Amino acid sequence: MSNVLSYKGYSAPVEFDGERMILTGSVAGIRDGIFFEAEGASDVEARFHAAVDDYLSFCAEKGKEPEKPFKGSFNVRVNPELHRRAALAAAERRESLNQFVAAAIAAAL
Repeated sequence: MSNVLSYKGYSAPVEFDGERMILTGSVAGIRDGIFFEAEGASDVEARFHAAVDDYLSFCAEKGKEPEKPFKGSFNVRVNPELHRRAALAAAERRESLNQFVAAAIAAAL
């Protein structure tokens, strides 16, 4: 069973805040902050949906394009030696560094 909720293309891990005795979450994969809280498991999904809907309404009111999570592009910083070795390994396989890294991530997952 997963502790990640999904709705309208947005996903958010849910965590238990033992100090405040509530469930909390924030949408992953975007810079804009979409946060929600719930007192129990029975309403956490509704709170998440409401937070996403509020975000989309806010963006529409402001004429702003809502951020889309996990666009498939991200920066990765590695030490120069690892970068060199990965680039050479990719070249030996006649593939791009992007293809090499994507295959490595897929193998790790």
